[in-house]
Amino acid sequence: MRPGRYLPAMAALLFGAMEIPAHAATIQITIDNLVFAPSEVSARVGDTIEWINKDVLAHTATARNGDFDVTTPPKKTVTSVLKKAGSVEYYCRYHPNMKAVLTIAP
Repeated sequence: MRPGRYLPAMAALLFGAMEIPAHAATIQITIDNLVFAPSEVSARVGDTIEWINKDVLAHTATARNGDFDVTTPPKKTVTSVLKKAGSVEYYCRYHPNMKAVLTIAP
């Protein structure tokens, strides 16, 4: 038996057994007329949120639990990557009546 004969087979088995991570998604949350839309979103850790502000006012997406605080200037789009699983209620610090929920799976 030659040394190294099984090396390619072992490498193929190892690479084949490795879990291939799913591609992260990009999820759009629009801010328009002082409303987050959709108001309830499901996502996964690693997904990117595009905060699209269509208003002429600046807004924030501020997590009540402190997980994130994103400021979006008027008529601009800002992105953030989700890093932690859980159900997160968030609001706009400038307009506290603006509320929504983001459910993040591992």
